[in-house]
Amino acid sequence: MRQEGIIIVISAPSGAGKTTLCRELIKKCPDIKESVSYTTRSPREGEIDGLDYFFVSRDEFGAMIGNNAFAEWAEVHGNLYGTALDTLDEARRKGYDIILDIDCQGAMKLKEYFEGGIYIFILPPSMDELRRRLENRSSDSREVIERRIERAKDEIKEAKWYDYIIINDNIDAAFDELSAIILAQRRKTSRMLEKIVKLFEI
Repeated sequence: MRQEGIIIVISAPSGAGKTTLCRELIKKCPDIKESVSYTTRSPREGEIDGLDYFFVSRDEFGAMIGNNAFAEWAEVHGNLYGTALDTLDEARRKGYDIILDIDCQGAMKLKEYFEGGIYIFILPPSMDELRRRLENRSSDSREVIERRIERAKDEIKEAKWYDYIIINDNIDAAFDELSAIILAQRRKTSRMLEKIVKLFEI
């Protein structure tokens, strides 16, 4: 019988680098799958439907809410985002770890719904650096950037209830820390006991 997969939840202010870290983790760890969220926002340049997000209309999203299809959903910057229950249930059932890149609202809802997940918050080294990163992306207007900065101040206050905090000053160092956290979770005694019993016949 396969061991139940781990739900890995990562949150951060926009521009802190969580998407880069998640993609690098999935690239280097093929046994970790990415949870693809649903959203009502428009695709950015280069984004692919079904790979980066499932892009749906507000009506479609509303219908999914009505059908209790989401484990969590939230409105962020005027757009709706949600994680489908089927996505998480399949991952746990099939025994592969799944990583979710979601905001604080969604993470808190998931923590109430699922036991045994790990919750990681990514921080920029400073607000000045966060602003620089957002401006260098050249994908948002000045108004949107200011809105993201203000929201970041509120999001950072939520870091206190996460299990782990990583300050992303250097992407390689941050990735090493993220990998170490996940490895430690996989080696918890509660997850290793079954394997030990089989290996040593005790």
